[in-house]
Amino acid sequence: MANSGLLKRLGRMLTEDLDEIEDGRIQRECQAHGAQRAVDCARGDEATMVGELRSVETCSRNTKSGVVAEFFDGTDTVVLKWMGRNRIPGIEPGRRVTIRGRVANADGMKVVYNPYYELHATEE
Repeated sequence: MANSGLLKRLGRMLTEDLDEIEDGRIQRECQAHGAQRAVDCARGDEATMVGELRSVETCSRNTKSGVVAEFFDGTDTVVLKWMGRNRIPGIEPGRRVTIRGRVANADGMKVVYNPYYELHATEE
């Protein structure tokens, strides 16, 4: 009977969407760190979340928009905005981070302005 469970897991792994597998992996890692899920955070909440940066945009020297990153924890996307910065070493796509800050809403998206962040070690 133990083989039955193994076959079910193997069948699920072979047929499940790769994005769903990756989302599940990120969610399990967030739970292991005791972090909040982005989907559960609402405007005004002070949140600590663990996830990865999917995209990072930096401003040019002529504009003052700062660094904008798309953070994903497997449940929801949060926009991170560092105002007055034109680049932040280590803030790059694919990087795993822990962020802390107050959640706001802008244009229907969850946003954290000037979040405190901790970079996780890269896996090389």
